[in-house]
Amino acid sequence: MLFSVRTTVGQERIVADLLGARIRKDNAPVYSISVIDTLRGYIVVESPSEVELKKAVYGVPHIKGVVKGELMLPEVEHFFEEKPLTVDIHKGDLVELTSGPFKGERAKVIRVDDAKDKITVELVEATVPIPITLDAASIRVITQKLKKE
Repeated sequence: MLFSVRTTVGQERIVADLLGARIRKDNAPVYSISVIDTLRGYIVVESPSEVELKKAVYGVPHIKGVVKGELMLPEVEHFFEEKPLTVDIHKGDLVELTSGPFKGERAKVIRVDDAKDKITVELVEATVPIPITLDAASIRVITQKLKKE
């Protein structure tokens, strides 16, 4: 059964790590913990019952409580669908690099390779435009180019 656990906003990953450590230590009956980036202030936890989950989360920092009632799979399954990272990235988009030696730099997308989840960008503030190919997971879209219809 899936349950929603309220957390302090922005502390979801820390709560998942702390809860995971507690579960391993106490051998609590919790089967999975999911942190969903778009679901701020909540984590999704799989446990056999709400009572067992409440015992497991008791005293864990940044946990505000367990939301009463079970989550139905159709309510959350769209969060778990696998889709390519490049699906929302298009040529001409302005992005920020989130990892690597150019972390924090802004760049313009010049090519998208959906099959490999790679994108090629040019740094905006570079004197000479040099194409850089990187994983789609290492960027954040700032603005999307408007498509002409």
